[in-house]
Amino acid sequence: EARGVGFSYGAEQILGNVNLRIQPKTVVNIAGRSGSGKSTFLKLLMRFWDVTEGSIELSGTDIRAIDTTSLRDNESYMTQETHLFAGTVRENIALVKPEATDAELDEACRKAAILDLIGRLPQGYDTPVGELGDTLSGGERQRIGLARVFLYDAPFVLLDEPTSNLDSLNEAAVLSALEASKADKTIVLVSHRASTCMFADKTYSVENGRVS
Repeated sequence: EARGVGFSYGAEQILGNVNLRIQPKTVVNIAGRSGSGKSTFLKLLMRFWDVTEGSIELSGTDIRAIDTTSLRDNESYMTQETHLFAGTVRENIALVKPEATDAELDEACRKAAILDLIGRLPQGYDTPVGELGDTLSGGERQRIGLARVFLYDAPFVLLDEPTSNLDSLNEAAVLSALEASKADKTIVLVSHRASTCMFADKTYSVENGRVS
């Protein structure tokens, strides 16, 4: 729950007097123009920054009073851009859960609609990302990011434009997997795509740093 949340960066106010309640086991969409503060709000939920006004509470506790490790154990955050690191495809997906089994990787990649692509790679999961160069499309990188989210399996999921580079078929597959996970997850979604926004139970609109 956000109570009178405000956030300023230097002299610039990004968010002001934001009040909203996210019910457990629902999907909430945060809509608004680019630069309106949507992504900033997700970062405040992750506590990458602290609010400068008001408070954000998780299960009734101010997140500033929650141990950071415990907070991150319960939250999973996908940024707009998926960054790939030196190493194999396996290492890039399993960085959120290094001890993951092949079966767990397969399930996460199936939900992210990227399992077939990995099966076509020269060495499968063990293909070095460096060998792929720039051959991975924006949508394929995005699906690797989604596979990380599914593998981490946190109860509170924050998604920033998760389907912006996906075609309609892969978008439908990913949304179907997210729909199936709603029974035990709370999802906060930022998206410009109407087809993705329709997946939400409730939508809040951000305009000039304020939520309605």
